[in-house]
Amino acid sequence: MSKKPWEFETKAIRNQSKRTESREHSVPLYLTSSFVFEDAEQARALFADEIPGNIYTRFSNPNNTEFVEKICALEGTEDGIATASGMSAVFTTFAALLKTGDHILVSRSVFGSTHQILTMILPKWGITHTYVDIASPETWEAAILPSTKLCFVETPSNPALDIIDLEWLGKLCKKHNILLAVDNCFATPYLQQPVKFGADLIIHSATKFIDGQGRAIGGVVAGPKSIIKDIRFFARHSGPSLSPFNAWLLSKSLETLAVRMDRHCKSALEIAEWLETHPKVEKVIYPFLPSHPQFELAKKQMKLGGGVVSFIVKGGIEKGRDFLNALEMLSHSANLGDTRTIATHPASTTHSKLTDAERAAVGILPGLVRISVGLEHPEDIKADISQALNA
Repeated sequence: MSKKPWEFETKAIRNQSKRTESREHSVPLYLTSSFVFEDAEQARALFADEIPGNIYTRFSNPNNTEFVEKICALEGTEDGIATASGMSAVFTTFAALLKTGDHILVSRSVFGSTHQILTMILPKWGITHTYVDIASPETWEAAILPSTKLCFVETPSNPALDIIDLEWLGKLCKKHNILLAVDNCFATPYLQQPVKFGADLIIHSATKFIDGQGRAIGGVVAGPKSIIKDIRFFARHSGPSLSPFNAWLLSKSLETLAVRMDRHCKSALEIAEWLETHPKVEKVIYPFLPSHPQFELAKKQMKLGGGVVSFIVKGGIEKGRDFLNALEMLSHSANLGDTRTIATHPASTTHSKLTDAERAAVGILPGLVRISVGLEHPEDIKADISQALNA
């Protein structure tokens, strides 16, 4: 009788590094910069990549390996590599896979730092990009050039929560022999596995919901061995390695990802539905609201709607600032995915480097507020939002 495959929650908990002779139940920390060799031949073989094993923590470490193997099991990929932050995961992917003259196709709504890499850093090396609109999928194929090597998207996007049809996009990229990389940070592997829809690479800022408690910064890229090999080579020699301590924290955090995301999503939907009835709110954006333009698509490719709700305060940027200044319990911070509910004004913080026109093109209006719904009781979250809106 064949063994039943583990479910998501079990994979996140029971995929662990091999126990040491101490027979520990929880995986220990490997706070070492290097590893010793049994003999000269083993050292030679390790450096020649003829055998697996650890050499130096910048290359690999048991804590990093466990974290990556869990992510791969949850995302359904062959291989992966952990990095020091989510943005190092994005940049390392670009730098490892692209060269002068290459072109990237990018969904217009991406994180502010990703926009800066695309517009201010990659052009120094002759790597170009074209932004395409989610609302106009017919324009995507026309934007593909002979030099297009990579398509990069966020879904749901930050902070406008746009949803991209991954199945359609996966087929388009395969047709033109383009790699598809998906920033899956907002959904996490619990809500969405892009490889099921044709994605090649999955990128996470593990700092967000994967950590879930605002403690650690980290990133990860997951995908086929043949592609991760090139990304690992670049990372090994350029050095954006994740610390063993943060890898240990993030691996432990994955054990509670499912239960946390269930609560985040349940509370987020409740708050989004409530905000739609509030007289001081102009518009609410949440993937699992029927009012969301990609509601049916979101339900097709996501298990739940996610832990982020965006809404537009009536009265524009001044009222938006008044709202943030009046909050008493919610944290006013630029992070998300925490146990604590966080309110952010993207136009003046995370996406402030974009022009007014660029922000408007991706739905970041002056009065837009992003709420990362935490694990507090939803009635307490609503009470603080309500008093701030009415202040």
